[in-house]
Amino acid sequence: MASKKKPSKQGQPKRGQPKGRQPKRGQQCAALPFQERDGETHVLLVTSRETKRWVLPKGWTEKRGGAKQAQQEAFEEAGITGQIASTPLGSYAYPKRLQNGATVTCDVQVFALAVDRLLDEWPEMAQRERRWFTLPQAAMAVEEGDLVTLMLRLAAPEA
Repeated sequence: MASKKKPSKQGQPKRGQPKGRQPKRGQQCAALPFQERDGETHVLLVTSRETKRWVLPKGWTEKRGGAKQAQQEAFEEAGITGQIASTPLGSYAYPKRLQNGATVTCDVQVFALAVDRLLDEWPEMAQRERRWFTLPQAAMAVEEGDLVTLMLRLAAPEA
């Protein structure tokens, strides 16, 4: 007898919570995959599965903790390996549409990931596209306002 996987309850109200009340904010982690080329930082973005928007590889913060989970998401979604920073370089918030049609605000911690290798095959390669952008180009490609701000801040020359 095959076991059935329970649907994720992430971002859904807890039992006993009154209807109409906003669910708890979701907690996610993301990798900001980068490489330095000719003195310029390039960032690898992937497309989201449903809307095909350009996004950072990200997922729900789970047992591994933020940095390790972000590194795992980068492998699964973008087919990359590398060194992940242990502390986040920033964060942003965005509205996530859940499978049941509801929306939950997610707070995302972003961890820099120095890319060592791009794999030819990876778990979600049939579902996503990946592409390198300069930091300013990446800021213009993503739609989340706080993430745009974070990328532009990283792209700004230090004074």
